[in-house]
Amino acid sequence: FVVLSSPRPEVVDSSLRELQYHGLLAELVGAETINLHAGGVYGDKQAALDRFRRAFVRLSPQVQRRLSVENDDRSYTVADLLPLSADLRIPLVYDVHHHRCLPDGLSEEQATAHARATWEELGREPYFHVSSPKAGWGGGDPRPHADYLDPRDFPAGWRGQELTVDVEAKAKELAVLRLQAALRR
Repeated sequence: FVVLSSPRPEVVDSSLRELQYHGLLAELVGAETINLHAGGVYGDKQAALDRFRRAFVRLSPQVQRRLSVENDDRSYTVADLLPLSADLRIPLVYDVHHHRCLPDGLSEEQATAHARATWEELGREPYFHVSSPKAGWGGGDPRPHADYLDPRDFPAGWRGQELTVDVEAKAKELAVLRLQAALRR
């Protein structure tokens, strides 16, 4: 329900209030990142991204410096969000599962490098997301997340890199432990 790209002013105003609250909470607990998807396209992707830009400048500095934007599996690719990231100097959370569902011509290696640079330009450790599709890549809708991560879905190019990886899996910590064991093998 936090949608900075909405054409409805009341939705944007509500989103700004919600982000201000999250900024206060983040300050209190020492959280560095508030991650968002860019929102809906509303028939005109560029106009929606322009609304996101206009809303962003209305946020307090404590929220602006914590905000990141993530590619999604339906509307906004890494390639779509890199100009927004550069314009606003906000990092891009690269979700490789979303990229696999909604490709944009960038390879995983290229998307990783571009997203990584958005974090490094700000002196911060890159933050990425990974998950596996519940129905697998060959059957059904690949968007819903599985309980565990198939180790083959962890990008080989991420191994050995210093970055934070959020494993998005229904089994939560058990999925992380299983992935760690698989990657050690």
